[in-house]
Amino acid sequence: MLARLLCLAVVLLLSGPALAQEPWTPPGACKAETWNDVEQWREWNSHTPPDNATRWAEEKPRYTNDRDVWRVLDRLYIAIDGGKVLTLSDCAYGDDLHFYLYERWDQSGEFHIVRTYFYEDHLYALVMRKTGRVYTVPGRPIWSPDRTRFAYSVCDLLNGKEEFAILSMSGDRPKEETKVQLPCTLGDCKLVWEGNTMVSATCEDPQGKGGKRQVVRLTRKGDGWTSTTSGR
Repeated sequence: MLARLLCLAVVLLLSGPALAQEPWTPPGACKAETWNDVEQWREWNSHTPPDNATRWAEEKPRYTNDRDVWRVLDRLYIAIDGGKVLTLSDCAYGDDLHFYLYERWDQSGEFHIVRTYFYEDHLYALVMRKTGRVYTVPGRPIWSPDRTRFAYSVCDLLNGKEEFAILSMSGDRPKEETKVQLPCTLGDCKLVWEGNTMVSATCEDPQGKGGKRQVVRLTRKGDGWTSTTSGR
């Protein structure tokens, strides 16, 4: 009886509804509240000068023809439905260091993609145009051919991110359908959709030593996804 209950619990866990992500609150601008903060800013910039001009020059063509997005120095502005504006402010020093770079407008998901960098980490912020809410994923969203869902793969050993996931939009928010671990010790993993119900992440040694290569494939079965791994 106990074994049957345990099996039932596993089945329910695997077949349960996917969870929608929670909104994210983007960090704001640095605040120099004491003179020590000013000295910290000077010390930081003396050995790590920001390359703002270069980053902003690379970013500008991505929003030049979009009236909903604009930048004024270290502040990125994104218009939201209802006459509202979301302001994303950089912080150029200290443990709270972060900066935002606009990526693109995603018509399929109806969100703006903003790449967000931290001192030793980064993520992709998805800004919903209708609500202004922000959700995050650790890898760049790549849509299926029919635009019903998107996937991402990320290999970031420093921050313990070795994952491959599929999400869909539900009620103006992303909903995770499945997530598996990737063999990122081989190197980065390249994601490719193989139709609307199958997507693969190929992980291989960038140096080609020994021809090591593994492919993690997610295939839709009924209301869920199955994962298989092959390699050589």
